[in-house]
Amino acid sequence: MSAPVTGFARADDGCRISYRIDGAANARTLVLHNSIGTNLEMWDAQIEPFAKDFRVIRLDTRGHGTSDAPPGPYTIARLGADVVAVLDTVGAKHASYCGLSLGGMVGMWLGVNASARLDRLVLANTSAMMPAQGWRDRIAKVHEFGMSSIAEAVVERWFTADFRAREATMVGRVRAMLEQTPAAGYAACGAAIRDMDQREAIAAIRVPTLVIAGLQDPATPPADGALIAERIPGALLKEIDAAHLSNIEHPAEFTASVLSFLNGAAA
Repeated sequence: MSAPVTGFARADDGCRISYRIDGAANARTLVLHNSIGTNLEMWDAQIEPFAKDFRVIRLDTRGHGTSDAPPGPYTIARLGADVVAVLDTVGAKHASYCGLSLGGMVGMWLGVNASARLDRLVLANTSAMMPAQGWRDRIAKVHEFGMSSIAEAVVERWFTADFRAREATMVGRVRAMLEQTPAAGYAACGAAIRDMDQREAIAAIRVPTLVIAGLQDPATPPADGALIAERIPGALLKEIDAAHLSNIEHPAEFTASVLSFLNGAAA
Protein backbone atom coordinates (compact mmCIF):
# COMPACT_ATOMS: atom_id res chain seq x y z
CA MET A 1 0.00 0.00 0.00
CA SER A 2 1.31 3.45 -0.93
CA ALA A 3 2.39 5.85 1.80
CA PRO A 4 -0.51 8.00 3.04
CA VAL A 5 -0.91 11.54 1.72
CA THR A 6 -2.38 14.27 3.92
CA GLY A 7 -3.43 17.79 3.08
CA PHE A 8 -6.08 20.47 3.23
CA ALA A 9 -8.71 21.44 0.70
CA ARG A 10 -10.03 24.99 0.83
CA ALA A 11 -13.80 25.38 0.61
CA ASP A 12 -15.32 28.33 -1.23
CA ASP A 13 -15.77 30.20 2.07
CA GLY A 14 -12.08 29.74 2.95
CA CYS A 15 -12.54 26.90 5.47
CA ARG A 16 -9.71 24.35 5.37
CA ILE A 17 -10.92 20.74 5.20
CA SER A 18 -8.38 18.16 6.32
CA TYR A 19 -8.06 14.95 4.32
CA ARG A 20 -5.94 11.82 4.17
CA ILE A 21 -5.43 9.52 1.18
CA ASP A 22 -4.50 5.82 1.39
CA GLY A 23 -4.01 3.45 -1.52
CA ALA A 24 -2.62 3.62 -5.04
CA ALA A 25 -2.90 6.92 -6.87
CA ASN A 26 -4.25 5.22 -10.01
CA ALA A 27 -6.93 3.18 -8.24
CA ARG A 28 -10.64 3.96 -8.21
CA THR A 29 -11.51 6.68 -5.68
CA LEU A 30 -13.58 6.05 -2.54
CA VAL A 31 -14.56 8.82 -0.12
CA LEU A 32 -15.31 7.97 3.53
CA HIS A 33 -17.22 10.52 5.60
CA ASN A 34 -17.70 10.42 9.34
CA SER A 35 -20.34 10.53 12.01
CA ILE A 36 -20.78 13.76 13.95
CA GLY A 37 -18.43 13.82 16.94
CA THR A 38 -15.70 11.68 15.35
CA ASN A 39 -12.71 12.21 13.08
CA LEU A 40 -11.32 10.28 10.14
CA GLU A 41 -9.79 7.68 12.47
CA MET A 42 -13.24 6.13 12.90
CA TRP A 43 -12.52 4.30 9.61
CA ASP A 44 -9.20 2.77 10.67
CA ALA A 45 -10.54 -0.81 10.56
CA GLN A 46 -11.65 -0.36 6.95
CA ILE A 47 -8.53 1.25 5.49
CA GLU A 48 -6.34 -1.78 4.81
CA PRO A 49 -9.01 -3.80 2.98
CA PHE A 50 -10.47 -0.78 1.18
CA ALA A 51 -7.06 0.50 0.06
CA LYS A 52 -6.34 -2.79 -1.74
CA ASP A 53 -8.95 -1.82 -4.34
CA PHE A 54 -9.37 1.94 -3.93
CA ARG A 55 -7.66 5.27 -3.51
CA VAL A 56 -9.36 6.00 -0.18
CA ILE A 57 -9.98 9.62 0.79
CA ARG A 58 -11.01 10.34 4.35
CA LEU A 59 -11.89 13.84 5.50
CA ASP A 60 -12.57 15.57 8.78
CA THR A 61 -15.92 17.34 8.68
CA ARG A 62 -15.62 21.10 9.24
CA GLY A 63 -15.68 21.74 12.97
CA HIS A 64 -14.06 18.33 13.63
CA GLY A 65 -10.58 16.83 13.79
CA THR A 66 -7.94 19.01 12.18
CA SER A 67 -10.34 20.82 9.84
CA ASP A 68 -11.17 24.46 10.59
CA ALA A 69 -14.17 25.24 12.77
CA PRO A 70 -15.71 28.46 11.46
CA PRO A 71 -18.77 29.86 13.25
CA GLY A 72 -22.01 27.97 12.68
CA PRO A 73 -24.64 26.96 12.11
CA TYR A 74 -23.73 24.75 9.19
CA THR A 75 -26.07 23.11 6.68
CA ILE A 76 -26.02 19.73 4.96
CA ALA A 77 -25.50 21.59 1.67
CA ARG A 78 -22.46 23.36 3.13
CA LEU A 79 -20.96 20.04 4.24
CA GLY A 80 -21.71 18.52 0.84
CA ALA A 81 -19.91 21.38 -0.90
CA ASP A 82 -16.91 20.68 1.34
CA VAL A 83 -16.75 17.12 -0.02
CA VAL A 84 -16.81 18.45 -3.58
CA ALA A 85 -13.98 20.85 -2.68
CA VAL A 86 -11.89 17.89 -1.48
CA LEU A 87 -12.58 15.98 -4.70
CA ASP A 88 -11.56 19.02 -6.73
CA THR A 89 -8.38 19.52 -4.70
CA VAL A 90 -7.19 15.93 -5.14
CA GLY A 91 -8.17 15.83 -8.81
CA ALA A 92 -10.94 13.24 -8.52
CA LYS A 93 -13.59 13.85 -11.18
CA HIS A 94 -15.80 11.20 -9.63
CA ALA A 95 -15.74 8.73 -6.74
CA SER A 96 -17.70 6.18 -4.82
CA TYR A 97 -18.86 7.50 -1.46
CA CYS A 98 -19.53 5.84 1.89
CA GLY A 99 -20.88 8.00 4.69
CA LEU A 100 -22.09 6.99 8.14
CA SER A 101 -24.63 8.96 10.19
CA LEU A 102 -23.93 12.65 9.39
CA GLY A 103 -21.71 11.38 6.57
CA GLY A 104 -24.72 9.51 5.18
CA MET A 105 -26.84 12.65 5.35
CA VAL A 106 -24.20 14.45 3.35
CA GLY A 107 -24.14 11.50 0.95
CA MET A 108 -27.86 11.88 0.30
CA TRP A 109 -27.33 15.55 -0.55
CA LEU A 110 -24.51 14.61 -2.92
CA GLY A 111 -26.68 11.96 -4.55
CA VAL A 112 -29.30 14.60 -5.31
CA ASN A 113 -27.09 17.60 -6.07
CA ALA A 114 -23.75 16.25 -7.30
CA SER A 115 -24.67 12.90 -8.83
CA ALA A 116 -22.29 13.38 -11.76
CA ARG A 117 -19.40 13.12 -9.29
CA LEU A 118 -20.57 9.77 -7.86
CA ASP A 119 -20.10 6.20 -9.06
CA ARG A 120 -21.77 4.40 -6.15
CA LEU A 121 -23.25 5.53 -2.86
CA VAL A 122 -23.28 3.83 0.56
CA LEU A 123 -25.51 5.38 3.24
CA ALA A 124 -24.84 3.77 6.62
CA ASN A 125 -26.66 4.20 9.92
CA THR A 126 -28.32 7.39 8.84
CA SER A 127 -31.65 9.18 8.52
CA ALA A 128 -33.24 11.50 6.00
CA MET A 129 -34.80 13.51 8.86
CA MET A 130 -34.37 13.54 12.64
CA PRO A 131 -36.58 15.11 15.34
CA ALA A 132 -35.46 18.71 15.76
CA GLN A 133 -36.13 19.09 19.48
CA GLY A 134 -33.61 16.46 20.50
CA TRP A 135 -30.92 18.29 18.57
CA ARG A 136 -31.98 21.66 20.01
CA ASP A 137 -31.56 20.23 23.50
CA ARG A 138 -28.21 18.62 22.72
CA ILE A 139 -26.82 21.77 21.10
CA ALA A 140 -27.85 23.85 24.11
CA LYS A 141 -26.23 21.37 26.50
CA VAL A 142 -22.95 21.31 24.58
CA HIS A 143 -22.83 25.11 24.44
CA GLU A 144 -23.41 25.39 28.18
CA PHE A 145 -21.53 22.43 29.63
CA GLY A 146 -19.11 21.18 26.96
CA MET A 147 -18.65 17.88 25.17
CA SER A 148 -18.12 15.79 28.30
CA SER A 149 -21.72 16.51 29.31
CA ILE A 150 -23.10 14.37 26.48
CA ALA A 151 -20.33 11.78 26.13
CA GLU A 152 -21.83 8.98 28.22
CA ALA A 153 -25.26 9.14 26.61
CA VAL A 154 -23.83 9.36 23.08
CA VAL A 155 -21.50 6.40 23.53
CA GLU A 156 -24.41 4.32 24.86
CA ARG A 157 -26.24 5.02 21.60
CA TRP A 158 -23.20 4.36 19.44
CA PHE A 159 -22.45 0.84 20.76
CA THR A 160 -24.45 -2.03 22.23
CA ALA A 161 -23.97 -2.86 25.91
CA ASP A 162 -22.25 -6.13 24.96
CA PHE A 163 -19.72 -4.36 22.75
CA ARG A 164 -19.04 -1.69 25.40
CA ALA A 165 -18.28 -4.43 27.93
CA ARG A 166 -16.17 -6.49 25.51
CA GLU A 167 -14.22 -3.75 23.78
CA ALA A 168 -13.63 -1.16 26.47
CA THR A 169 -10.37 0.05 24.92
CA MET A 170 -11.95 0.73 21.54
CA VAL A 171 -14.94 2.40 23.13
CA GLY A 172 -12.57 4.58 25.14
CA ARG A 173 -10.77 5.66 21.96
CA VAL A 174 -14.02 6.64 20.29
CA ARG A 175 -15.22 8.45 23.38
CA ALA A 176 -11.97 10.43 23.39
CA MET A 177 -12.65 11.46 19.77
CA LEU A 178 -16.04 12.73 20.83
CA GLU A 179 -14.79 14.64 23.87
CA GLN A 180 -11.96 16.23 21.86
CA THR A 181 -14.34 17.53 19.19
CA PRO A 182 -14.69 21.33 19.47
CA ALA A 183 -18.04 22.08 21.09
CA ALA A 184 -18.74 24.86 18.61
CA GLY A 185 -18.04 22.56 15.65
CA TYR A 186 -20.23 19.79 17.07
CA ALA A 187 -23.06 22.23 17.72
CA ALA A 188 -22.76 23.75 14.24
CA CYS A 189 -23.01 20.29 12.63
CA GLY A 190 -25.83 19.43 15.02
CA ALA A 191 -27.71 22.40 13.62
CA ALA A 192 -27.28 20.97 10.11
CA ILE A 193 -28.93 17.74 11.28
CA ARG A 194 -31.64 19.65 13.18
CA ASP A 195 -32.65 21.61 10.09
CA MET A 196 -32.47 18.73 7.59
CA ASP A 197 -35.39 17.01 5.89
CA GLN A 198 -34.37 15.02 2.79
CA ARG A 199 -37.25 12.54 2.79
CA GLU A 200 -38.75 13.84 -0.44
CA ALA A 201 -35.56 14.95 -2.19
CA ILE A 202 -33.86 11.54 -2.10
CA ALA A 203 -36.42 10.09 -4.50
CA ALA A 204 -34.42 11.86 -7.22
CA ILE A 205 -31.23 9.85 -6.53
CA ARG A 206 -30.27 7.65 -9.48
CA VAL A 207 -26.78 6.64 -8.29
CA PRO A 208 -26.57 2.91 -7.39
CA THR A 209 -27.09 2.93 -3.63
CA LEU A 210 -26.57 0.60 -0.67
CA VAL A 211 -28.25 1.47 2.63
CA ILE A 212 -26.85 -0.09 5.82
CA ALA A 213 -28.95 -0.11 8.98
CA GLY A 214 -28.08 -1.25 12.50
CA LEU A 215 -30.68 -3.56 14.00
CA GLN A 216 -29.87 -2.22 17.48
CA ASP A 217 -29.30 1.41 16.47
CA PRO A 218 -31.30 3.80 18.69
CA ALA A 219 -29.90 6.90 16.99
CA THR A 220 -30.97 6.12 13.41
CA PRO A 221 -33.26 3.08 13.82
CA PRO A 222 -33.74 0.36 11.19
CA ALA A 223 -37.01 1.96 10.08
CA ASP A 224 -35.07 5.09 9.07
CA GLY A 225 -32.78 3.03 6.85
CA ALA A 226 -35.75 1.18 5.37
CA LEU A 227 -37.41 4.49 4.48
CA ILE A 228 -34.28 5.67 2.66
CA ALA A 229 -33.97 2.39 0.75
CA GLU A 230 -37.66 2.55 -0.19
CA ARG A 231 -37.41 6.14 -1.44
CA ILE A 232 -34.27 5.71 -3.57
CA PRO A 233 -35.08 3.74 -6.74
CA GLY A 234 -33.27 0.40 -6.85
CA ALA A 235 -31.48 0.84 -3.52
CA LEU A 236 -30.30 -2.22 -1.61
CA LEU A 237 -30.83 -2.56 2.14
CA LYS A 238 -28.36 -4.41 4.37
CA GLU A 239 -29.04 -4.86 8.11
CA ILE A 240 -26.23 -5.47 10.60
CA ASP A 241 -26.79 -6.56 14.21
CA ALA A 242 -25.08 -3.50 15.66
CA ALA A 243 -25.84 -0.13 17.19
CA HIS A 244 -24.92 3.18 15.54
CA LEU A 245 -21.23 2.87 14.62
CA SER A 246 -21.69 -0.44 12.81
CA ASN A 247 -18.37 -0.14 10.97
CA ILE A 248 -16.59 -0.32 14.34
CA GLU A 249 -18.86 -2.78 16.13
CA HIS A 250 -18.91 -5.29 13.25
CA PRO A 251 -16.00 -4.23 11.03
CA ALA A 252 -15.64 -7.46 9.04
CA GLU A 253 -19.33 -7.65 8.08
CA PHE A 254 -19.52 -3.93 7.32
CA THR A 255 -16.37 -3.97 5.21
CA ALA A 256 -17.37 -7.07 3.26
CA SER A 257 -20.82 -5.66 2.53
CA VAL A 258 -19.45 -2.36 1.26
CA LEU A 259 -16.73 -3.96 -0.86
CA SER A 260 -19.18 -6.43 -2.41
CA PHE A 261 -21.44 -3.55 -3.41
CA LEU A 262 -18.68 -1.27 -4.66
CA ASN A 263 -17.17 -4.09 -6.69
CA GLY A 264 -20.29 -4.89 -8.58
CA ALA A 265 -23.31 -6.08 -6.59
CA ALA A 266 -26.34 -4.73 -8.44
CA ALA A 267 -28.46 -1.91 -7.08
